[in-house]
Amino acid sequence: MLLEVKNITVYYEKAKALDGVSVELRQGEVIGIVGSNGAGKSTLLRSLSGLVPLTSGEVWFLGERIDAMAIHKIVKLGLVHVPEGRRLFSNLTVLSNLKLGAYLRRDKGNVKKDLDEIFEHFPRLKERRTQKAGTLSGGEQQMLAIGRSLMSKPKLLLLDEPSLGLAPIMVDELAPVVKGINRNGVGVILVEQNVPLALKVADYAYVLHVGRIVQEGTCEELKCSETVRKAYLGG
Repeated sequence: MLLEVKNITVYYEKAKALDGVSVELRQGEVIGIVGSNGAGKSTLLRSLSGLVPLTSGEVWFLGERIDAMAIHKIVKLGLVHVPEGRRLFSNLTVLSNLKLGAYLRRDKGNVKKDLDEIFEHFPRLKERRTQKAGTLSGGEQQMLAIGRSLMSKPKLLLLDEPSLGLAPIMVDELAPVVKGINRNGVGVILVEQNVPLALKVADYAYVLHVGRIVQEGTCEELKCSETVRKAYLGG
C-alpha cells in the first residue's frame, strides 16, 4: 500500500473540516477526491502533506507514519503537494523554478537528465525556459507547477484543483498529462471540482461532502450513480 489515511479528523478552530476520513491508495493508482467547494478536499491534501495538523487519526506512507513528521521529511520520502493556485516564484524564470524543485535531492548529477525529461513532457516550458514564471498563461503556469513537483522525484503526487481557472482546451490537456505521470510510476491523488475530469483520469474515487466521505467506488460505478450524476455530472 502506498498511502493509508485512517479515520482522520481536522478542526479549524472550532469548525470541523474533516470528519473521520479514510482513504487508501495502492502502488500505481490514481485516485480522485471530488466534491463541491468547501467540502474539505484541499484540507485533506494539506493534512497529508503536513501543512495542517490532525486532531485525530493517522496517515501512513510507504509503511511509515507521517502525520507528525516535519514537512521537509515528508517531501524527502516522496510525497509532494501541488497546491491550488500553483505558488510559483513569479519573478524567477521557468528554468529556475524547475531547478528549485530539485533542491532537496542528493543526486544532483541526475538533475539535468530530469530537466530534459520535463521539457520533453512539456515542450512549451522548454520554449519559455528563460521567461519569468509570472508572464506565463494560466495553463503554462500549471504545467510549470507540475513540472517543478516532478523534479523532486515524487512517489506520490497530490494535485489540488489543477483545472481551476484554465481555458477548456487546457483542461482537456490535463488528463493525458496526469495519466502520463502515473505511467511513469508515480501515484496520484487528484482533487477536483471538475468531476468529469477526475472520473476520466482516476482508477477509484471518493466523494467528499462537508468533511465526510459520502460515497466511493470505481469511476465507472460513480458515473452510474444517480446521486453523483445529479449532483456533479448534470444528469
